[in-house]
Amino acid sequence: MKEFTFKTNINCVSCVRSVTSFLEEVPGIESWVVDTTDPEKKLTVEGNTVESQQIITAVQEAGFNIEPIIKS
Repeated sequence: MKEFTFKTNINCVSCVRSVTSFLEEVPGIESWVVDTTDPEKKLTVEGNTVESQQIITAVQEAGFNIEPIIKS
């Protein structure tokens, strides 16, 4: 399973609720979670067939900022 991590501005329960329907429409996402306590408001997404750009597009369409966190 692929895992993607992003820095976002999804910072509260209401924001998570707002982005939920957008992420649920992306085919291939198995699970996702936003750590609103992390300073980078990390969104972690897992899935077998999903691609990074699909996630970025969905979050942007929901009205939030998003950028990939490159793992070293």
